[in-house]
Amino acid sequence: MPVGPRTVATNRKARHEYYIEETYEAGLVLTGTEIKAIRMGRVNLQDGFVLIRNGEAMLMNVHIGHYEQGNRFNHDETRPRKLLLHKREIAELYASATQRNWTIVPLRLYINDRGRAKLEIGLARGKQLHDKRDTIAKRESERELRRAIKHAY
Repeated sequence: MPVGPRTVATNRKARHEYYIEETYEAGLVLTGTEIKAIRMGRVNLQDGFVLIRNGEAMLMNVHIGHYEQGNRFNHDETRPRKLLLHKREIAELYASATQRNWTIVPLRLYINDRGRAKLEIGLARGKQLHDKRDTIAKRESERELRRAIKHAY
């Protein structure tokens, strides 16, 4: 009985540092110990980004911890990993990243209904310091408003 995708890791820092303009779903090329470590939740997306080289999208700087029972067959924790996207999607990402000077960041890593690891990546535009402050102030005011409505009833 399928329940839906299970989120393993999210990149909360990305939503704070960037405006997310568009999102894509990508598959990952992983080794056996990597997928086992992902299922255990040993993933950190914080410093990750996506580079497009030679028509291939590569996930860089994402830390997937060692699988405890992997012994000598364990993987390198921050190795570049190939992303599985359609050529058209890679072309769109490359054009936006180079022409508009945007960044491609990982947003969420999850296991879908079929047991496959998928990565949600976002085309992101950087925020200035005052934009970050505006976002924080807006979030605080919404929180206060919800709290006031909750206590009014």
